[in-house]
Amino acid sequence: MKFLKVVILILLASSFAACSKKSSGTGTPNNPPTGLDMTSNVSTDASGNVTFNATATNAVSYEFDFGNGVFQTSASGSVTYKYPAAGTYTVKVTAKSGTGQTAVKSIQVTVSLTADTGGGTGAGATWAEEFNTDGAPNSAIWGYDLGNNNGWGNNELEYYTNRSDNVIISGGTLKIKLKKEDYMGSAYTSARILTLNKFSFKYGKIEIRAKMPAGSGTWPAIWAMGDDIATNPWPGCGEIDIVEHLGRDLNKIYGTVHYPGHSGGNSVGGTTVITGATTDFHRYAIDWSAAAIKFMVDDVVYFTVPNDNSLPFNHKFFIILNVAMGGNFGGAVDPAFNNAQMEVDYIRLYQ
Repeated sequence: MKFLKVVILILLASSFAACSKKSSGTGTPNNPPTGLDMTSNVSTDASGNVTFNATATNAVSYEFDFGNGVFQTSASGSVTYKYPAAGTYTVKVTAKSGTGQTAVKSIQVTVSLTADTGGGTGAGATWAEEFNTDGAPNSAIWGYDLGNNNGWGNNELEYYTNRSDNVIISGGTLKIKLKKEDYMGSAYTSARILTLNKFSFKYGKIEIRAKMPAGSGTWPAIWAMGDDIATNPWPGCGEIDIVEHLGRDLNKIYGTVHYPGHSGGNSVGGTTVITGATTDFHRYAIDWSAAAIKFMVDDVVYFTVPNDNSLPFNHKFFIILNVAMGGNFGGAVDPAFNNAQMEVDYIRLYQ
């Protein structure tokens, strides 16, 4: 049920452009990457870990396609990925210059696993973020949206920070903390983290085990946006709201998609009512394919959106986690509100 996020998209596009401009100094302007090479080092302990190293002249970033629907971007050209299943995979790296020119190289790797390689990531998960390391979110996966940005297009009241006061991993869960405090001209602080330019995926079941914050005015969201947002602004890039919850309407879960002709107040979505959204952990998920996007809670499908080639739901998406306060959808804030948090146990992708 999000409304038009023109301001957000301008910020994201500007951030993307600024990042590219900053990085372009490491390559030669107007020249494509040349001499692209990629090597792999498969761990000998049958853990599924494979380290890839890519190098090229004039390259400022490298996007790795691990051959199973998972993608990761690296500025250095070095990444380590843990395969959840044994097999032979065709891995592709795309080197990009500061002006957007590319070079591509593919290699094959064969991965063998011991009988137990789960490591707490969920049986059969293609990728997982378990939030098991205390401290700030992993910078190889997560970045931040910062500021108030005129209410993020929704008249929201919070100021997003990257402080540990607002976002921290501890005790095996990620905690995004919404606080009442005067900060940089806003009355509330919170955090919004995202995997833009770091991690993205196309299709599969993505499941998030989470507990929602309480308090009238709170508006937590776990959602995904099209990776092409910098060149195909919202709603053209597509948006999938995996779960939204309103503190003024406890236990009502929203699942929504936005795309041209169906965005903002004209979006396409469904709802379901559960028990204990703010007191218990629940598993929120979508099962996304070329045919449909199915929204579910605790493995129960409550809403389905048909998918086809005319919709912007057939390319890579990145993940966003945030807790907003008030605004057009969050509604009136309880004057007695002091603090609340969204707690996330894990994010797991199955493909």
